[in-house]
Amino acid sequence: MDQLDIDASPEVNIEGLDFVDRATRVNLLENKVTLAVPEGNPKGIESFDQVAALLKEGDILLAIGNSDVPVGQYTLKIFDFYGIDEAAVAGKLTYGSNVKEVTTQVAEQSVDCGIIYGTDAFSAKLTVVDEATEAMCGGRVVYPAAVLKTAAEPLAAWDFLNYLQTDESAGVFASVGFTPIAGAF
Repeated sequence: MDQLDIDASPEVNIEGLDFVDRATRVNLLENKVTLAVPEGNPKGIESFDQVAALLKEGDILLAIGNSDVPVGQYTLKIFDFYGIDEAAVAGKLTYGSNVKEVTTQVAEQSVDCGIIYGTDAFSAKLTVVDEATEAMCGGRVVYPAAVLKTAAEPLAAWDFLNYLQTDESAGVFASVGFTPIAGAF
């Protein structure tokens, strides 16, 4: 959304686009970056701390997203947090071009663990053994919502945005692994 918001940083909104009605913008949901394991957790993995140590020792195979997708970018921040050089552990990593590919590798037990979003782990019925902190990820995984200035039906867009902020919607979002953000509901 920042790429469409004139009030965003010029490094993000590089084209100076002005489509977001700022009066309507709200941080709606949060997702978590998680460490998921295959059924039965054959390696007994319990935490990011443990994975960092096992990676440095070369004792696990970890699935991560490519660096050009958000989950991969969060993973690289986690590596930085633990002082892990991606190139040094490259033989112990598998990559996915999106979070679904990483999730599939974990679900199919092709790897010992994977770094994915909590909602993807929930959908795939994977076991989450740890959640990354804000410090590890360099911030939170937040999903904003807003009405666009160019909306063909601005009143309907407002109504929908208001609906997304109801307790009913919060319950639906929570039921699939999202955390509704306080103040948005």
